Amino acid sequence: MVKKTQINDKLNKTLSDFLDLYGTSGLENALQLYRNSHQEYICKTRTSVSKMSVWDIYYMEIREHQITIYTQHGTYHKYGTLNNELKSLSSYGFIKCAQNRIVSLGKIRSICSNDIILINGAKIHMSKKYAISIISEFSKTKKQF
Repeated sequence: MVKKTQINDKLNKTLSDFLDLYGTSGLENALQLYRNSHQEYICKTRTSVSKMSVWDIYYMEIREHQITIYTQHGTYHKYGTLNNELKSLSSYGFIKCAQNRIVSLGKIRSICSNDIILINGAKIHMSKKYAISIISEFSKTKKQF
Protein backbone atom coordinates (compact mmCIF):
# COMPACT_ATOMS: atom_id res chain seq x y z
CA MET A 1 0.00 0.00 0.00
CA VAL A 2 2.88 2.36 0.77
CA LYS A 3 4.39 1.79 -2.68
CA LYS A 4 1.07 2.60 -4.40
CA THR A 5 0.81 5.83 -2.39
CA GLN A 6 4.38 6.79 -3.37
CA ILE A 7 3.59 6.16 -7.05
CA ASN A 8 0.40 8.24 -6.81
CA ASP A 9 2.27 11.07 -5.05
CA LYS A 10 4.99 11.04 -7.71
CA LEU A 11 2.40 11.01 -10.49
CA ASN A 12 0.48 13.89 -8.89
CA LYS A 13 3.71 15.90 -8.53
CA THR A 14 4.71 15.24 -12.17
CA LEU A 15 1.25 16.16 -13.42
CA SER A 16 1.13 19.29 -11.26
CA ASP A 17 4.58 20.40 -12.49
CA PHE A 18 3.55 19.80 -16.11
CA LEU A 19 0.33 21.78 -15.69
CA ASP A 20 2.20 24.64 -14.00
CA LEU A 21 4.66 24.78 -16.87
CA TYR A 22 2.39 24.13 -19.91
CA GLY A 23 -1.18 24.56 -18.68
CA THR A 24 -4.19 22.43 -19.51
CA SER A 25 -3.86 23.13 -23.24
CA GLY A 26 -0.31 21.73 -23.10
CA LEU A 27 -1.64 18.57 -21.45
CA GLU A 28 -4.37 18.25 -24.07
CA ASN A 29 -1.76 18.65 -26.83
CA ALA A 30 0.54 16.10 -25.22
CA LEU A 31 -2.30 13.61 -24.95
CA GLN A 32 -3.26 14.23 -28.60
CA LEU A 33 0.35 13.66 -29.68
CA TYR A 34 0.41 10.44 -27.68
CA ARG A 35 -2.82 9.29 -29.34
CA ASN A 36 -1.48 10.20 -32.78
CA SER A 37 1.78 8.36 -32.21
CA HIS A 38 -0.15 5.19 -31.42
CA GLN A 39 -2.69 5.45 -34.25
CA GLU A 40 -2.14 3.06 -37.14
CA TYR A 41 -2.51 3.83 -40.82
CA ILE A 42 -3.18 0.99 -43.26
CA CYS A 43 -1.71 1.20 -46.76
CA LYS A 44 -3.56 -1.39 -48.83
CA THR A 45 -2.90 -2.33 -52.46
CA ARG A 46 -4.10 -5.23 -54.58
CA THR A 47 -1.09 -7.33 -53.61
CA SER A 48 0.01 -6.04 -50.19
CA VAL A 49 -0.99 -4.48 -46.90
CA SER A 50 1.34 -2.32 -44.80
CA LYS A 51 0.70 -0.93 -41.32
CA MET A 52 2.45 2.17 -40.04
CA SER A 53 2.04 4.76 -37.35
CA VAL A 54 0.23 7.92 -38.46
CA TRP A 55 3.03 9.80 -36.69
CA ASP A 56 5.61 8.29 -39.10
CA ILE A 57 3.97 9.88 -42.17
CA TYR A 58 5.58 13.11 -43.43
CA TYR A 59 3.39 13.80 -46.44
CA MET A 60 1.44 12.27 -49.32
CA GLU A 61 1.14 13.26 -52.92
CA ILE A 62 -0.98 12.00 -55.78
CA ARG A 63 -0.50 11.65 -59.53
CA GLU A 64 -3.26 10.05 -61.60
CA HIS A 65 -4.87 8.30 -58.59
CA GLN A 66 -1.49 6.87 -57.52
CA ILE A 67 -0.80 8.07 -53.97
CA THR A 68 2.79 8.12 -52.75
CA ILE A 69 3.19 8.10 -48.97
CA TYR A 70 6.49 9.44 -47.63
CA THR A 71 7.28 8.14 -44.15
CA GLN A 72 10.08 7.97 -41.64
CA HIS A 73 10.74 4.37 -42.72
CA GLY A 74 10.31 4.52 -46.49
CA THR A 75 7.97 5.26 -49.34
CA TYR A 76 4.70 3.45 -50.01
CA HIS A 77 2.25 3.53 -52.90
CA LYS A 78 -1.47 2.95 -53.15
CA TYR A 79 -4.41 3.74 -55.40
CA GLY A 80 -7.03 6.24 -54.25
CA THR A 81 -7.95 9.88 -53.86
CA LEU A 82 -6.19 12.50 -51.82
CA ASN A 83 -9.49 13.84 -50.50
CA ASN A 84 -10.28 10.47 -48.89
CA GLU A 85 -6.82 10.39 -47.30
CA LEU A 86 -7.26 13.93 -46.00
CA LYS A 87 -10.65 13.07 -44.52
CA SER A 88 -9.15 10.23 -42.51
CA LEU A 89 -5.95 12.07 -41.54
CA SER A 90 -7.05 15.67 -40.90
CA SER A 91 -7.85 14.91 -37.25
CA TYR A 92 -4.17 13.90 -36.87
CA GLY A 93 -2.85 17.25 -38.08
CA PHE A 94 -2.67 16.72 -41.83
CA ILE A 95 -3.45 19.67 -44.09
CA LYS A 96 -3.52 20.29 -47.82
CA CYS A 97 -0.48 22.25 -49.01
CA ALA A 98 -0.98 21.89 -52.78
CA GLN A 99 -3.68 20.53 -55.06
CA ASN A 100 -1.87 17.18 -55.16
CA ARG A 101 -0.24 17.07 -51.69
CA ILE A 102 -1.07 16.87 -47.97
CA VAL A 103 1.46 17.29 -45.16
CA SER A 104 1.62 16.54 -41.46
CA LEU A 105 1.81 19.77 -39.46
CA GLY A 106 3.84 17.89 -36.85
CA LYS A 107 6.56 17.18 -39.41
CA ILE A 108 7.08 20.80 -40.52
CA ARG A 109 10.29 22.45 -39.31
CA SER A 110 9.86 25.76 -41.10
CA ILE A 111 8.17 27.56 -43.97
CA CYS A 112 10.20 29.73 -46.35
CA SER A 113 8.48 31.51 -49.23
CA ASN A 114 6.56 28.76 -51.02
CA ASP A 115 8.57 25.89 -49.54
CA ILE A 116 7.83 23.75 -46.52
CA ILE A 117 10.95 22.32 -44.87
CA LEU A 118 10.23 19.10 -43.01
CA ILE A 119 12.05 17.82 -39.92
CA ASN A 120 13.86 15.24 -42.07
CA GLY A 121 15.25 18.03 -44.30
CA ALA A 122 12.93 17.36 -47.24
CA LYS A 123 11.60 20.43 -49.02
CA ILE A 124 8.12 20.40 -50.55
CA HIS A 125 6.28 23.09 -52.48
CA MET A 126 3.33 24.91 -50.98
CA SER A 127 0.73 26.49 -53.29
CA LYS A 128 -0.16 30.13 -52.65
CA LYS A 129 -3.80 29.04 -52.47
CA TYR A 130 -3.11 27.06 -49.27
CA ALA A 131 -0.35 29.26 -47.78
CA ILE A 132 -2.48 31.28 -45.35
CA SER A 133 -4.18 28.25 -43.80
CA ILE A 134 -0.91 26.31 -43.52
CA ILE A 135 0.99 29.20 -41.93
CA SER A 136 -1.90 29.84 -39.55
CA GLU A 137 -2.20 26.19 -38.47
CA PHE A 138 1.59 25.79 -38.25
CA SER A 139 1.82 28.89 -36.03
CA LYS A 140 -0.86 27.53 -33.69
CA THR A 141 0.90 24.17 -33.47
CA LYS A 142 4.27 25.68 -32.63
CA LYS A 143 2.84 28.06 -30.00
CA GLN A 144 1.28 25.16 -28.13
CA PHE A 145 4.62 23.46 -27.47
